[in-house]
Parts: sequence; structure tokens; C-alpha cells
Amino acid sequence: MDPIRRKILKTGAAATAMAAAPRVLAQQAVQGGAAGSFYEKGPVRIHYEEAGSGFPLLLIAGGGLNSSIAGVRTGPFNAIDEFKGEYRCIAADLRNANTGQSTGPLEIDRPWDSHTDDHLGLMDHLGIDKFMVMGFCIGGPFIWNLLKRAPDRVVAAVPAQPVGFRPEMPTLLYDGSMTGWGPELVKRRPEITMDMIGRYLTRMYRTNPDFVFTVTRDFVRACQTPVLILPDDVPAHPYAVAMECAMLAPKAEVSIYPWKEPKERIPLAVRQIRSFLRAHRPASA
Repeated sequence: MDPIRRKILKTGAAATAMAAAPRVLAQQAVQGGAAGSFYEKGPVRIHYEEAGSGFPLLLIAGGGLNSSIAGVRTGPFNAIDEFKGEYRCIAADLRNANTGQSTGPLEIDRPWDSHTDDHLGLMDHLGIDKFMVMGFCIGGPFIWNLLKRAPDRVVAAVPAQPVGFRPEMPTLLYDGSMTGWGPELVKRRPEITMDMIGRYLTRMYRTNPDFVFTVTRDFVRACQTPVLILPDDVPAHPYAVAMECAMLAPKAEVSIYPWKEPKERIPLAVRQIRSFLRAHRPASA
């Protein structure tokens, strides 16, 4: 090949690579999270992302056991964008979510607590003692478990469209996870079987099928943490359970309802969340 032409082609290729590099890096940043970070503890590896600064706000996406960081952005509103200007927002893929990058053992005898271990372990990893938490859907039971496990660390909590037990549809959540989560996980993790998935989900949703799954009514009645509840009323998010929590918890508040429809109401709900968090944010933050 003509040396001059070869030089031109080489220069052009280098320029193309340099031009493409920012796009590749940008894609990696999006796929890997703003911080592109992982927290590891033993066999558990949790993918998380941080955005913004200020008092820590843990965000738990909906999506059941497929809860992932992406869901925080695609829920009823983009919680990261809404609150990163005022808070240090932290979101993580749930352990073993098919839509995320977090992995770990399937702890059949303690499904709820294994995820709470991950949430608290991530806060410890980041050097965070006290924090606020907002969770959607399955984030509701996770929030109540955080309040049970770490009452001195959670300053305020916002369960939005929380999951709860619906007596007229007692196997709803079990069935949904058996078809919408378990089979795909088994494909990715050959050491996990559908029998193990069934026992895990039985412990999670059917061993104590009542209320919010993770705590009792007596616990909610005695809970002194400020809570703002945003009810929903679809099969997996029973309005009755959300309102019962609001009535029982001594420091509970409740949003307007419905707050997602029409969509013009969503900004009003976000303003209420913002006011609630500001009211309970420590003065030193």
C-alpha cells in the first residue's frame, strides 16, 4: 500500500476511535451507573449508583424481585432527577434481579432480611450512618424491615405504591415471581433450581401471608419514625394495607389519592415528598 495513503488511513482510524471513545465511555457510565460502583461482601456483589450531594437518600425501585436502578428513573417519576439537587441519592440493583448487575446467594430461609442486609451493608460501605429512604412497590416491605432492623439510622421514610397482602388474591405475589423472575434467574444461574426458587418465594410471600410481610401491625403501631405513604390500588399494591399503615403509624402522613392519575397530579405528590423530607432532615445536614 502507498505509504502516504496508509498514513492517511491510520490517522483517520485513530481519529474515528478517538471520536467514538467518549460515546463508548458515556455508554459504560450509563450501563454501569453514575459511579459505576460495586460493593462486595463475601459472595454478595451489589451494583449501585450515586448522584447529587447532601443528606443521604436511599432509593429503592419497584419491579418486585427485578428491582433495579433503571426502575428508579422509569417509575411514576424520575426520583434521581427530582432529588439529586438536594440529596445524595443512592440506588442499587436488587440482589439477583434479572434486570440488574447485583448477585449473591439465594438465602431461602431469610429472603427479606438478605436484601435488608444488602441495603444496610451498602450504607456501611459508603460510610453513611443516618439516612432517609424512599421505596416503590416492593420497596414498601423493605422500608418497614429497615425501620425494624435499623430504627436509629432511618430518619424518615416514604413508601410509595407499597406492596401488601391481598386476602382475596393470596398467591398473587408468589405466582408473579414464579413466572416473572424465577425462570430467567435459573437460566443465568445453573446452581439455582426452580425448586429452590419455590421455597424462597414460599418463605417470602406464603409463610406469613399478612399485612406488609416484614413487620406486624404492633410494630407499625409503635414505630416512631416519620413516614409518608403514597397509596396505590392495583392487585399488588392494595389501598387497604397502605391506609391501614397510615392509620396505625403514630407519625405517618398520607398523600393525596389518587396521586398518579391524572398525570398532572404527580408533580403535586413530588412537592409533598420534598416538603416531608425537608421537614425531617436533620438540622445539621
